[in-house]
This record gives sequence, structure tokens and C-alpha cells, in this order.
Amino acid sequence: MKLYHRIILLVLATVTITAAAQAQQKRAGDLTIKPYIFQPLGAEKVDAEFGVLLVPENRSDPQSNLIELAFVRFKSTSKTPGPPIVYLAGGPGGSGIGTARGFRFPLFMAMREIGDVIAFDQRGTGMSKPNIACPQTIDLPLDVPATRDEFIRRFKASARDCAAYWRDFQRVDLRGYNTNESADDLESLRKALGASKISLWGISYGTHLGLTAIRRHGQKIHRAILAGIEGPDHTLKLPSNIQKHLEDVDRAVKADPELSKEIPDFLGLMKSVLDRLEREPVTVEVTDPRSRQKVKVTVTKFILQILTAGNIGTTVTRDFPLVYYAASKGDFSIIAQWWLRESRREVGSAMSLMMDCASGASAERRQRIERESKETLLANLADQVFPDVCEVLDSPDLGQGFRAPIKSDLPVLFISGTLDARTPISNAEEYRAGFPNSHHLIIDGAVHSDPLFLSSPKIKDVMLEFMKGQPPSTTSITLAPFKFTRLSVKKDS
Repeated sequence: MKLYHRIILLVLATVTITAAAQAQQKRAGDLTIKPYIFQPLGAEKVDAEFGVLLVPENRSDPQSNLIELAFVRFKSTSKTPGPPIVYLAGGPGGSGIGTARGFRFPLFMAMREIGDVIAFDQRGTGMSKPNIACPQTIDLPLDVPATRDEFIRRFKASARDCAAYWRDFQRVDLRGYNTNESADDLESLRKALGASKISLWGISYGTHLGLTAIRRHGQKIHRAILAGIEGPDHTLKLPSNIQKHLEDVDRAVKADPELSKEIPDFLGLMKSVLDRLEREPVTVEVTDPRSRQKVKVTVTKFILQILTAGNIGTTVTRDFPLVYYAASKGDFSIIAQWWLRESRREVGSAMSLMMDCASGASAERRQRIERESKETLLANLADQVFPDVCEVLDSPDLGQGFRAPIKSDLPVLFISGTLDARTPISNAEEYRAGFPNSHHLIIDGAVHSDPLFLSSPKIKDVMLEFMKGQPPSTTSITLAPFKFTRLSVKKDS
């Protein structure tokens, strides 16, 4: 038995030494790339490459863990390719690789005319490791009138549990999940690829990251396309921008010959429905898609406000007239179904929460939000749980220097939609002041996300012209009138 035990101990010691040696061999900057068959949704497979880059989780800590950054590279179709183009997903928390599988896949393929195109999964997301998703849910009771305080309390508790899991049990250094670190990841990627420069292509939070990368590593960036601009001090939304969007919707409803007959004053309709719910919440019985059983859902003013604010400036905007019109006729079933899903949703991602909390907001912006929230229909509910949730996450604020204006001679194409309340035109114009070599493509009638890239074939043309160094053939695209969901209402219960 003694010999057996010695053999076991020797084997264990050998395994431990081997594992330690392998761990020591890993270094920040190590890059592995292998052939990869990429399968987009609804399209044929294409040959690509899958890459993994090792970087420090927290560059301010000499003993930092190494984390894996994953990407898919689509090789250029050009005989003389330019610098690699790195796609930066929004969110924060979105997956660049996941985006490439979806509706924007043809755009990824088209951009290969310019150079290699890299679908990049930022730290903490997608196929990068660790992916610090939060499976915790809010789970608000449905039959009790929901309040903002209770919503935030439950969200904070779930976010605290998620952060504790990753920090205490998985030994993830959450302090490393901020936009400065992500910007430095892009510079590490450039070096690992052996590229003298890279170009950036981002949307929404991806523009927040892109602008930070330009501030920190602008000399190593060739060009940038930024759509739906979230500048360094735009993490928290201005209530006035949200209100302006509602006014734009009101004008679009008035211009719709059919809707305007039933809804001559959309803003007035909104106010009347919200006032009614403030006086007396409404309890609705709907079918729970999970259990297929009937459940009672109590709809309050807060619920309708946060559902509207959370979807504002997106394609869901098309449903707003129907939702409020139905409610004015006593049909709150759509709102109840929305809230049923919202009350059970997952907290999201520790990466997303840490990134937004670290970016923060200037004192001036916070004061403006507080002032404007008293004068608008949806107050400051577009920010959902921010900044309140940051109190439980121990996320160091990046400071006012991070949020300061940026000045650069870098060629940048800014893209904005006139119906994008989340990242309005004014966001781009504010930071564009520091970019004398920039262009601003404005898409009249476009909301946030896909429409900023896919609502007109001319957008792709302008993007390719810009990346080739040609002056854009247009800086204005007008879409067809915005189409709202047609009205249909259940009988008043």
C-alpha cells in the first residue's frame, strides 16, 4: 500500500507540475487562430477563422488573471486589403460573433472589399471567456401594484448576487470590466494581428467603446464608422431626448391618414392613460406562456412608463399607438403580457452592468436629468435601474477625464436616425465637434439598431465609399413613412 500511495502522490505531483508549467507558458498577447466554418442564420456556410487572444483581466493588477477574447475573422476579398475592420457590438453585452450570424451578415461580407472583417466578442461576452452572464431574474409579484422602488430593490438584489457569484466563487476581477480596459483590448488585438492599424465599425455601446479607443489609441486606428452614437457622457439618457421622440411619434401619427382619425393627439392620449393608471391600477387576467395557466397582472402607471421607456426609439415604437389606444378603451392585455415577460427577465450580464456603472455620468448631466425628469411623460425611466444599481456593484467610476470631449483628425463616419431616441442625432453632433474630418449620415425615419445599417441599400454604399477613402455620395437618406401597427382592440372588460 505504501508503494501504491507513493505512486499516486508521484502522479499527482507530476500532473500539478505539468499544469503549472502549462499555466506559466501562457502570456498576455498569446494568439491562436484556426480554420472555422461560419454558419449564419438563413444563409450558406462560409470559410472563416476563429481566433482567441489572451489579455489581462485587469491591467492595473500585476497578478491579474488572463482572459480569452474570441473573434471570427472573414478574410478580405481584395487583392490589396486595407487595415482589418473590427466590429464592435452594442449593449453593452452584445456579441459581435452573434451579430455576424444575423441580419447584418451580408454587410460583414460586403465590407471584405476593404479588408479583413473581424466579428469581435468583447471581454465578458459571447464566446469570450469568461462570459459573465447573470442568470438571476427580477421575479416581481404580478398581482401586486409594482412601484419603481420595489423594481429597483429587487434588481439590485439580483445584481448583487450575480456579482458575488462571479467575484467570490469564480474569482473574476469585475473591476477589470470597464470601457478603458476594452479599448486597450483592441490595441492588444492590433498588436497580436501584426497590423500597423485597424479600422473600427461600431453601433450603440460599440460607439462608446470606439470613441474611447480613439482617445486612447487614435494613432493606431485608420478609420471608424460609428452608428447610433453613445458618447463618453451619454450612458444615462436625457429625458428631453425621450420626450422629443414622443413628439416625433405624435407628428408621425398625425401624418397617418388612418391613425389620425382615431388618435388626433397621441401625447394627450398617453397622458390620459398614465393619469388613469395613477389614480387606479388595473388588474388583467392573461395566459402565462410558461405555465399556460391564467394569471392576474396588475398594471400601474410605473409599469406602463418603464415598458414604454425601455422600448423607446426601437422598432417597438410602431406598437405605441395601438398599446395606448387599446388602454384608453379599457384593453390593458398587451401591457399585461409585456409586463409578464419583463418581470421575469434575467438581470442580463455583469459585464453590461459594470461597464455602464464605470462609465457613469458627469455631475452636469445628472443635474440635467433630474431637472428634466420632472417635466416629461416618462421621467428618467429610460435609464431603468441606473445609476441606482451601481451602489451594490463596487464599480470604480472612470472619472471626468473619461467623459471629456475628444479631439482627433481621424476620418469618422457618424450615422444617426431621426427616430432614434436612445442615441439621437444630437449625441453625434456633440462629439463630432472634435472630429474635423468626419461626415454625418442622417437617416430620416430610422429608429435604433438594425435600421441604422439595413433600412436602405444606400447605407451600405456610403459605408463602402467612406472606407475606400471616397467622399460619401450623400449624407441624407429618407425612408418611407414610419409604419405603425394597425389598431385592434378587445371589448372593454
